[in-house]
Amino acid sequence: MADSKRDGSDGKTGKADARSRPEYVDFSVDDFPGGLRSCLEAILMVADQPQQAGDLARVLALDEGQVASELEAMAREYDGDEAHGLAPRGFELRHTARGWQYGNRAVFEPVVSAFVTDGQMARLSQAALEALAIVAYKQPVTRAQIAAIRGVNSDGVVRALNVRGLIREEGADPDSRAALLVTTGLFLEKMGLESLDQLPQLAPFMPEPGDIVNQARDPGAGAQDALS
Repeated sequence: MADSKRDGSDGKTGKADARSRPEYVDFSVDDFPGGLRSCLEAILMVADQPQQAGDLARVLALDEGQVASELEAMAREYDGDEAHGLAPRGFELRHTARGWQYGNRAVFEPVVSAFVTDGQMARLSQAALEALAIVAYKQPVTRAQIAAIRGVNSDGVVRALNVRGLIREEGADPDSRAALLVTTGLFLEKMGLESLDQLPQLAPFMPEPGDIVNQARDPGAGAQDALS
């Protein structure tokens, strides 16, 4: 049995001792649909670097052993169980020395390659345009920051933009060591710009401060105005 004093848990629920909880953690994983597993999936979906169980446990204010056990169970489930008719997923949860991270299974490489290559010929999707706009206006920016702004994992569209030569990696974030993304000369060429200074200003497209306050107070007001 684990020593509750050593692992920081209360020995019953697996929750971290109050003294070890980060001050910004004001929630319990049980507050969310799916509990711990869903919380881990949400984090790993936007993480652009492998995550250690200890770091995830600290963020969620839980015992590291409990988080590690759940990660291992998730990995087994994604691998499927042919004996019970459960096929493996197209992705897997990998565990390396650097930590846990989602990735495509190697067997699907031809499928993924065809999708990415096809993106070179097709028009940019709405998702790709969103990601490209974020890079253009906030560069340098990391994949995690793009995902946070869009609210969805953006690795696929970022990879497609990179393959098409519209963005590239340049340096690393000093804190997270994640790769920083910037636009390329080809991007400027396609946009008909000589420099990033010629990008259209966003201010004319932003709502007035008063509109933002009113929308926050009455979320239905904006929709009603749009229909009037």
